[in-house]
Amino acid sequence: MSAGDGPTWTDVTKFPDFLEHLRDEGGATVRSIVDRIDADIDLDGVVYHDRGIRVPGYDVAFVPEQEGSAVVPTFSAEVNTIGPRSTWAVFDATLSWDFYLLQAEGIAAVAWVSDEEFNAEEAGAFLKKHDALAAGRFSFGTFIYADEEWEDQLEFIEGTNAPAFLKRDDGNVLVPNDQAEFYEVIGSTPQEFRTNGGRAPSHLGLLELEVTID
Repeated sequence: MSAGDGPTWTDVTKFPDFLEHLRDEGGATVRSIVDRIDADIDLDGVVYHDRGIRVPGYDVAFVPEQEGSAVVPTFSAEVNTIGPRSTWAVFDATLSWDFYLLQAEGIAAVAWVSDEEFNAEEAGAFLKKHDALAAGRFSFGTFIYADEEWEDQLEFIEGTNAPAFLKRDDGNVLVPNDQAEFYEVIGSTPQEFRTNGGRAPSHLGLLELEVTID
Protein backbone atom coordinates (compact mmCIF):
# COMPACT_ATOMS: atom_id res chain seq x y z
CA MET A 1 0.00 0.00 0.00
CA SER A 2 2.98 2.30 0.35
CA ALA A 3 3.52 5.05 -2.20
CA GLY A 4 7.27 4.69 -1.79
CA ASP A 5 9.66 7.12 -0.12
CA GLY A 6 7.30 10.07 -0.57
CA PRO A 7 6.80 12.91 1.89
CA THR A 8 4.92 12.87 5.16
CA TRP A 9 1.75 14.63 4.11
CA THR A 10 1.08 17.57 6.42
CA ASP A 11 -2.41 18.34 5.06
CA VAL A 12 -4.90 15.55 4.30
CA THR A 13 -8.33 16.67 3.06
CA LYS A 14 -11.14 14.26 2.23
CA PHE A 15 -13.38 14.93 -0.77
CA PRO A 16 -16.97 14.27 0.31
CA ASP A 17 -19.08 11.99 -1.92
CA PHE A 18 -16.54 11.97 -4.76
CA LEU A 19 -18.06 9.04 -6.65
CA GLU A 20 -21.50 10.64 -6.45
CA HIS A 21 -19.95 13.78 -7.93
CA LEU A 22 -18.48 11.70 -10.76
CA ARG A 23 -21.86 10.20 -11.56
CA ASP A 24 -23.59 13.59 -11.43
CA GLU A 25 -20.99 15.37 -13.58
CA GLY A 26 -20.10 12.48 -15.87
CA GLY A 27 -16.43 12.59 -14.88
CA ALA A 28 -13.64 14.76 -13.51
CA THR A 29 -9.93 15.37 -14.04
CA VAL A 30 -7.17 16.14 -11.60
CA ARG A 31 -6.92 19.62 -13.15
CA SER A 32 -10.65 20.24 -12.70
CA ILE A 33 -10.45 19.05 -9.09
CA VAL A 34 -7.61 21.48 -8.34
CA ASP A 35 -9.48 24.30 -10.09
CA ARG A 36 -12.78 23.55 -8.32
CA ILE A 37 -11.35 23.61 -4.81
CA ASP A 38 -9.39 26.79 -5.59
CA ALA A 39 -6.29 25.32 -3.95
CA ASP A 40 -2.96 27.11 -4.15
CA ILE A 41 -1.46 24.28 -6.21
CA ASP A 42 0.50 24.70 -9.43
CA LEU A 43 -0.01 21.89 -11.93
CA ASP A 44 2.10 21.40 -15.04
CA GLY A 45 1.84 17.61 -15.07
CA VAL A 46 1.07 14.55 -12.99
CA VAL A 47 2.51 11.13 -12.23
CA TYR A 48 -0.02 8.34 -11.84
CA HIS A 49 0.89 5.86 -9.09
CA ASP A 50 -0.33 2.28 -8.97
CA ARG A 51 1.46 0.21 -6.32
CA GLY A 52 4.88 1.46 -7.42
CA ILE A 53 4.17 1.77 -11.14
CA ARG A 54 4.70 5.43 -12.05
CA VAL A 55 3.33 6.96 -15.27
CA PRO A 56 4.00 10.65 -16.01
CA GLY A 57 1.23 12.44 -17.90
CA TYR A 58 -0.47 15.77 -18.43
CA ASP A 59 -3.63 14.86 -16.51
CA VAL A 60 -5.75 11.97 -15.21
CA ALA A 61 -9.46 11.64 -16.01
CA PHE A 62 -11.89 9.80 -13.71
CA VAL A 63 -14.98 8.45 -15.48
CA PRO A 64 -17.95 6.49 -14.07
CA GLU A 65 -19.00 3.60 -16.28
CA GLN A 66 -22.54 3.77 -17.58
CA GLU A 67 -25.05 1.75 -15.59
CA GLY A 68 -25.52 -1.67 -17.14
CA SER A 69 -22.22 -1.59 -19.05
CA ALA A 70 -20.45 -3.89 -16.59
CA VAL A 71 -21.22 -6.76 -14.23
CA VAL A 72 -20.61 -4.42 -11.29
CA PRO A 73 -20.59 -0.59 -11.19
CA THR A 74 -17.11 0.70 -11.95
CA PHE A 75 -15.11 3.87 -12.41
CA SER A 76 -11.97 4.29 -14.44
CA ALA A 77 -8.83 6.41 -14.26
CA GLU A 78 -7.17 7.21 -17.59
CA VAL A 79 -3.83 8.98 -17.86
CA ASN A 80 -3.23 11.59 -20.56
CA THR A 81 0.19 10.09 -21.09
CA ILE A 82 3.44 11.33 -22.61
CA GLY A 83 4.00 10.19 -26.19
CA PRO A 84 2.58 6.88 -27.51
CA ARG A 85 1.86 5.42 -24.07
CA SER A 86 -1.50 4.26 -22.75
CA THR A 87 -2.44 3.82 -19.10
CA TRP A 88 -5.88 3.27 -17.66
CA ALA A 89 -7.35 1.38 -14.73
CA VAL A 90 -10.85 0.16 -13.87
CA PHE A 91 -12.02 0.02 -10.25
CA ASP A 92 -14.94 -1.69 -8.50
CA ALA A 93 -17.26 1.16 -7.50
CA THR A 94 -19.14 -1.02 -5.00
CA LEU A 95 -16.24 -0.73 -2.53
CA SER A 96 -16.24 2.02 0.10
CA TRP A 97 -13.91 4.50 -1.61
CA ASP A 98 -12.67 7.79 -0.21
CA PHE A 99 -10.71 10.35 -2.24
CA TYR A 100 -8.22 12.73 -0.63
CA LEU A 101 -6.15 15.76 -1.48
CA LEU A 102 -2.70 15.39 0.08
CA GLN A 103 -0.32 18.31 0.46
CA ALA A 104 3.20 18.80 1.75
CA GLU A 105 5.80 21.45 1.07
CA GLY A 106 6.29 21.71 -2.68
CA ILE A 107 4.11 18.74 -3.67
CA ALA A 108 0.49 17.62 -3.75
CA ALA A 109 -1.41 14.48 -4.72
CA VAL A 110 -4.88 13.05 -5.15
CA ALA A 111 -5.22 9.57 -3.62
CA TRP A 112 -8.10 7.12 -3.35
CA VAL A 113 -8.33 4.33 -0.76
CA SER A 114 -11.19 1.97 0.06
CA ASP A 115 -12.25 0.84 3.52
CA GLU A 116 -11.56 -2.71 2.34
CA GLU A 117 -7.93 -1.89 1.54
CA PHE A 118 -7.41 -0.01 4.79
CA ASN A 119 -8.92 -2.81 6.88
CA ALA A 120 -6.86 -5.49 5.12
CA GLU A 121 -3.50 -3.72 5.09
CA GLU A 122 -3.29 -0.78 7.49
CA ALA A 123 -5.85 -1.04 10.30
CA GLY A 124 -3.34 -2.85 12.48
CA ALA A 125 -0.96 0.13 12.37
CA PHE A 126 -3.29 3.12 12.09
CA LEU A 127 -6.52 3.97 13.87
CA LYS A 128 -7.94 5.98 10.97
CA LYS A 129 -7.62 6.00 7.21
CA HIS A 130 -6.61 9.67 7.49
CA ASP A 131 -3.53 8.70 9.50
CA ALA A 132 -2.49 6.05 6.97
CA LEU A 133 -2.79 8.58 4.13
CA ALA A 134 -0.69 11.11 6.06
CA ALA A 135 2.03 8.47 6.35
CA GLY A 136 1.96 7.86 2.59
CA ARG A 137 0.20 4.51 2.81
CA PHE A 138 -1.91 4.29 -0.33
CA SER A 139 -1.88 2.09 -3.41
CA PHE A 140 -3.46 4.47 -5.92
CA GLY A 141 -2.80 8.16 -6.43
CA THR A 142 -1.76 10.94 -8.74
CA PHE A 143 1.19 13.12 -7.76
CA ILE A 144 1.02 16.74 -8.94
CA TYR A 145 4.14 18.50 -10.22
CA ALA A 146 5.08 21.92 -11.56
CA ASP A 147 8.10 23.80 -12.86
CA GLU A 148 11.47 22.06 -12.62
CA GLU A 149 10.04 19.02 -10.83
CA TRP A 150 7.69 18.40 -13.73
CA GLU A 151 10.43 18.97 -16.30
CA ASP A 152 12.46 16.29 -14.54
CA GLN A 153 9.58 13.80 -14.77
CA LEU A 154 8.99 14.67 -18.43
CA GLU A 155 12.64 14.27 -19.37
CA PHE A 156 12.83 11.03 -17.41
CA ILE A 157 10.07 9.25 -19.36
CA GLU A 158 10.80 10.82 -22.77
CA GLY A 159 14.29 9.35 -22.63
CA THR A 160 12.95 5.78 -22.57
CA ASN A 161 10.87 3.39 -24.67
CA ALA A 162 9.20 2.06 -21.53
CA PRO A 163 5.48 2.47 -20.82
CA ALA A 164 6.25 3.43 -17.21
CA PHE A 165 8.90 3.25 -14.56
CA LEU A 166 8.87 1.41 -11.24
CA LYS A 167 9.54 2.88 -7.82
CA ARG A 168 10.31 0.48 -5.01
CA ASP A 169 9.35 0.97 -1.36
CA ASP A 170 12.99 1.82 -0.61
CA GLY A 171 12.86 4.69 -3.11
CA ASN A 172 14.99 3.05 -5.79
CA VAL A 173 13.73 3.62 -9.33
CA LEU A 174 13.85 0.95 -12.01
CA VAL A 175 13.55 2.19 -15.61
CA PRO A 176 12.93 -0.62 -18.13
CA ASN A 177 14.41 -0.16 -21.59
CA ASP A 178 11.16 -1.01 -23.36
CA GLN A 179 7.75 -2.62 -22.94
CA ALA A 180 9.10 -6.17 -23.16
CA GLU A 181 11.48 -5.52 -20.27
CA PHE A 182 8.72 -3.80 -18.28
CA TYR A 183 6.51 -6.87 -18.48
CA GLU A 184 9.46 -9.18 -17.85
CA VAL A 185 10.03 -7.36 -14.56
CA ILE A 186 6.32 -7.45 -13.75
CA GLY A 187 6.26 -11.16 -14.57
CA SER A 188 3.22 -11.11 -16.83
CA THR A 189 2.08 -10.71 -20.40
CA PRO A 190 0.29 -7.45 -21.30
CA GLN A 191 -3.07 -9.23 -21.69
CA GLU A 192 -2.77 -11.16 -18.43
CA PHE A 193 -1.64 -8.02 -16.64
CA ARG A 194 -4.61 -6.05 -17.96
CA THR A 195 -7.36 -8.53 -17.26
CA ASN A 196 -6.30 -9.48 -13.72
CA GLY A 197 -5.45 -5.92 -12.67
CA GLY A 198 -1.78 -6.73 -12.38
CA ARG A 199 -2.62 -9.55 -9.97
CA ALA A 200 -4.06 -7.08 -7.49
CA PRO A 201 -5.67 -8.72 -4.44
CA SER A 202 -9.46 -8.44 -4.41
CA HIS A 203 -9.58 -6.01 -1.49
CA LEU A 204 -7.87 -3.38 -3.65
CA GLY A 205 -10.84 -3.28 -6.01
CA LEU A 206 -8.69 -2.99 -9.15
CA LEU A 207 -10.39 -4.93 -11.94
CA GLU A 208 -8.31 -4.05 -15.02
CA LEU A 209 -5.02 -2.27 -15.62
CA GLU A 210 -3.41 -1.40 -18.94
CA VAL A 211 0.14 -0.01 -19.13
CA THR A 212 1.47 -0.06 -22.70
CA ILE A 213 3.46 1.84 -25.30
CA ASP A 214 2.95 1.61 -29.07
